[in-house]
Amino acid sequence: MFNRHAKSSGSQPRVGVAPPFRFGTWIRLHGVDLITMALMGALGLGIYEAPPAPSRSFPLYFQDGQVVYPEFAYPMRKEVVPIFAAALIAFFVPFFFFCLFQARRRSLDDLCTTTMGLLKSLITAAVFQVWLKWLIGGLRPHFYAACQPSIQPGSAPSGNGFAMLMYDRTVCTGDKNEIDDSLESFPSGHSTAAWAGLGYLFLYFNAQLKVMSAHNPAYWKMILMFAPLLGATLIAGALTIDEFHNWYDVLAGAIIGSCTALVAFRQTFAAIFDFRFNHILLPRTTSLFFRRRAISGDADAGPYYDYVPRPEYTSTQLPFTREGGWGWGQEAFVGAPGDATVLGSGVGAGLGGGMGMHRGGQGAGVMHPGTHNGGAGVTHDGPGMTHNGAGVMQHGPGVTHNGPGVTNTGGTAVPPNGSMV
Repeated sequence: MFNRHAKSSGSQPRVGVAPPFRFGTWIRLHGVDLITMALMGALGLGIYEAPPAPSRSFPLYFQDGQVVYPEFAYPMRKEVVPIFAAALIAFFVPFFFFCLFQARRRSLDDLCTTTMGLLKSLITAAVFQVWLKWLIGGLRPHFYAACQPSIQPGSAPSGNGFAMLMYDRTVCTGDKNEIDDSLESFPSGHSTAAWAGLGYLFLYFNAQLKVMSAHNPAYWKMILMFAPLLGATLIAGALTIDEFHNWYDVLAGAIIGSCTALVAFRQTFAAIFDFRFNHILLPRTTSLFFRRRAISGDADAGPYYDYVPRPEYTSTQLPFTREGGWGWGQEAFVGAPGDATVLGSGVGAGLGGGMGMHRGGQGAGVMHPGTHNGGAGVTHDGPGMTHNGAGVMQHGPGVTHNGPGVTNTGGTAVPPNGSMV
C-alpha cells in the first residue's frame, strides 16, 4: 500500500555523507575472513589436483559385444567454455556491475564488502564441489574414449561381479590425466561456479534495482535481473553439448552454486527478497583483529541492527535505483514480509519513503513498530480501532491518531475528530 499524500523532500534525493572509509580498519574487521578464504582456496586447489579417491567399477560389453552404457561412449571434444573462462565470468561480470553501481552507492566499504560476499559464494561452492568430485565422482559421457579399454568386443567377459561384466581402470590404456578427469564428472565445476557467481549477481540486481518490491519498475530492470541466470544456464547447458557432463552433474552444480549464492548474499546484506532492506549492508563492528566498535555513533550495534530511517540517508542506505521514491520521500509503503522480522508485525520501513502505513481514514496515519500483537482481534481499515481478544489492548506504543487526542497503553485511543488509524 502506498501513501500518495506523502510530500517530496525536494528536487534532489536526500543523500547524506557516509562515514569515511578506512581501508586499514576494514582489513582488521575482515582479516579473519580473508585468511579463511585463502586457506579454503588452497584446500580446494589441492583437492582439485589430487587423483580420484574411489576405485569405480564400470561395465564395458555384453556377451554379444554390445556396449552396456552407450551414454558414456561419446567422443572426446574440446570444451565450449573452458573451466578458467567460467570462473573468470563468474567473478568479473558481477564485479563489473558492483563497480558500475558505485556511481550512486559511492562507498569503498560497499564495493569491498559486496565483492567479499561474491568471493565467499565462489570459494565455498568450489571447495564443496571438488570434495564431491574427489570422493564420489562419476563417469563423463566420453569416459570410454578416454579409457581406451583393452577388452575387445565379443570376447568372453573377464571382469568381476555378476556375469563377470564389471571392470576397473586397470583395463584402461588411455592417458592417465584424461582417465582421472573422466572419472570426476559429478558435480559440474562449470555449473557450480556459474551459479555461485551469476546467481549472486541476480540477487544483487533485484536488491539494487528493486525489481520485486512495492513499486512496479521498468521492464528493462527485470530483463537485466534475469540476464545472469541466462548466462549461468548457457554455461551449464554447454557442458551437455560438448559431452563433458551428464545432465545430473549440471543440475547438482547449479543447486550447490545457488545455495552458496543465497547464503553469501544474506551474510552480506540485511535481506534476500525483502525489498525494504536487501540493499543494506549488514554491519560488522568487531573481529579477532578489531575489538572495538567500528560504527561511529552506533553504541547499540549488536545482534540486531536499527533500520529506522533518518532525515537523510547515506548512499549505502539507498539502492542504486531512484525509481519508486527511493531517496525522495515520495512513497511510503507497507513492506512485504521477509527477513527483517526484528521490526515486529505491521511495520512499513521503506528507506526511500520513510516508515509509514496508510490505513484509510483521514490523512496519512502511521503505525508504529510493536503494535497489535497477540489476541484474536480484528483490524479495521478506516475509522475504527484494533481489538486484541475480548477487550482492547495495545502492545507497544499504542495507537496513533489524527489530531490531538489521548493515546492509552491499556485501552482505546479516542481522538476528538472520531477517526482512528
